[in-house]
Amino acid sequence: MEKITADEAAQLIHDGDAILISGSGGGHSVPEALLAAVGRRFKAEGKPLGLTSISVVGIGDRMELGATHLAHEGLLKRAITSALVDSPGLVRLAAEDKIEAYTLPQGVLSQLMRDMAAGRPGLLSKTGLDTFVDPRQQGARQSPRTPADFVEVVQIAGEEWLLFKPVPVNVAFLRGTTADEDGNVTMEEEAVLGEMLAMAQATRRAGGIVIVQVKRMARRNTLPAKQVKIPGILVDFVVVDTEQRQTYATYYDPSYSGELRIPTEHIKPLPFGPRKVIARRAAMELFPGAICNLGAGVSTGISTIAAEEGLLDAVHLTNEQGIIGGAPITGRDSGGGQNFAAMVEQPAQFDFYDGGGLDLAFLSFAEVDPQGNVNVSRFGDRIIGPGGFINISQNAKCVVFNGTLTAGELDIGWENGRTVIRREGKHRKFVPNLEQVCYSARIGRGKRQTTYFVTERCVFAVGPDGLELIEIAPGLDAERDVIAHMGFRPQVSPQLRVMDARIFEPGRMGLAADVQQRPRRYRSARIQAWHDQRQAGPR
Repeated sequence: MEKITADEAAQLIHDGDAILISGSGGGHSVPEALLAAVGRRFKAEGKPLGLTSISVVGIGDRMELGATHLAHEGLLKRAITSALVDSPGLVRLAAEDKIEAYTLPQGVLSQLMRDMAAGRPGLLSKTGLDTFVDPRQQGARQSPRTPADFVEVVQIAGEEWLLFKPVPVNVAFLRGTTADEDGNVTMEEEAVLGEMLAMAQATRRAGGIVIVQVKRMARRNTLPAKQVKIPGILVDFVVVDTEQRQTYATYYDPSYSGELRIPTEHIKPLPFGPRKVIARRAAMELFPGAICNLGAGVSTGISTIAAEEGLLDAVHLTNEQGIIGGAPITGRDSGGGQNFAAMVEQPAQFDFYDGGGLDLAFLSFAEVDPQGNVNVSRFGDRIIGPGGFINISQNAKCVVFNGTLTAGELDIGWENGRTVIRREGKHRKFVPNLEQVCYSARIGRGKRQTTYFVTERCVFAVGPDGLELIEIAPGLDAERDVIAHMGFRPQVSPQLRVMDARIFEPGRMGLAADVQQRPRRYRSARIQAWHDQRQAGPR
C-alpha cells in the first residue's frame, strides 16, 4: 500500500475506465476528495475521457458535490446508479442524451457487487419484474443512447427471473475513517457501512486498483482487527483527507456512528403541517414488534413521530443503508440513524428485505395510476431513479405509500381539527398513465400484499379492481375535495370512514397506547402458537 494525494490518485485514472464509487446520498461514506480531484484534472487537462461511474446509491448534495464532479461532457460516458437526483449534473447529461444512464434498484446493485467479487455471471433476482427495470419495458434505461443489454429475462424451473449482468471495473474509490501502514481500513466514524468489502474484492478480481480515502493514519498493527472493514490485502493506495466530513451537512455527530445514544427528546419533532399529518396517519399502521422500512421523503418523518409518541422501543425501524432499530435520520442527513441497535452492511440488509423480512414499508409516491401502480423515478426531463424503492415495495408484507394528494404550491391547513384547503396544488399525482412503473400492483396482488396510499386528506387501499377511497379527513367532501383533483375516478368504499381526529391536532396523539393494544404479529407460526398457549395459561 502507498499513501498518495487526491490529485495523484486522479492521475491514475485512464480514458475509458469504469470507477466504483462508495457511499450514500448526502455524503455518507462518499470519497469526496477523490471525486473532486478527478473533476479538477479534467478542467485543467481535458483528461480523462469516456469514464463510467458506478455508485450503488446516488451521491451528491443536489448541487455541485458528489458525482456532479464527473458531470462533464466528454469526461463521462456512462452512469450506473440507483438514483440520479442527488447529482443534477448527471440528470442534465442524461436528459440531453449526452451520456448512457441506467437507474437500477439499489438492492440489486448492492448485491451485484458480491456476485462480481465472486466472479459469478450476474445477479438473479425477481426484483424489478413488471417495472421499468424489466427489459420488456425500459430495461432501467434513462437516455435514448443507453444500450438495452444490462438486464435479461431468464426462465428457471418455470419461473421468470431478471439477470443483472456484471460491469467491468478498473478503479474503486472507497472511504473509511482510519488506515494503518498496511492499508487496513476501519470505519468507526462512518454513518453507513455500504458495501466496501465487496467493492474492493470486485475491483481486485477484475485486475483494477483500489484507492481508499480516510481521515487519518495509524501505525501498523494498532487497529482492532475486528473493526477492519477493508483488509489491507485489497488496498493499493490510501489518500488522507484530514477535513473529511461525516456527511455533507454534518462534520461529525457521534450518534450517527453509534458512539453514543442521545435522549429521545433530542430527536427534533416535525412541525405541525401536511408532512406531520401524513406521517401520523401512516404510523397508525404500526404494531408491537413490527419490522419497518422508512423510505425517503415524507416517510422519514415516521421516525420522529415514533420518538414523539414514545414508540421507538415498541417497533423496529430500519433503512436500506443498514440501520436496524432506533430512529432513521430525517432531512439532509437521511440515510443514517441514531440510537440504532445494529448497523449492517447494505447487501445484507437487502438480503433480509428481499427475503420478506419487512412487516411494513413506508414509502413515498409521486404518481399513481388507477390500478395502484406507482412512479417515483422519472417525469419528463426530471430523472430521479428508484433508489431502494423497488426492492422494498415489492417484498414487504404491507406497503404504505405516503404523499400529498396534489403537488405544486399546495396550501392546506387545519383549524380546530377541520381541514381547510386554501390553495389547491397545481399538479395531479393520481393520473391515468405513468411514464415509468416502479411499483407493480399486479405483483403486489399476486403476493397478497396489503397496500395503502396515505395523503393529508384521505386514504386509499388497493383492491382487486384498483384504488378504493376508504378514509377522508373531517370536514371534506369526497367528490369536491378528493375525486375532483384526480385524473381518474377511484372506487369509493360503502364504509367510507372519517380519519382519526387526533391526526389533525397539534398536540401528541397518544399513539403508544393504541399500538400497544394491538396484537403482536409473529413471523413464525411456531412462535405464534407458543405465544398463544402462554396467553391462554395452564389448562
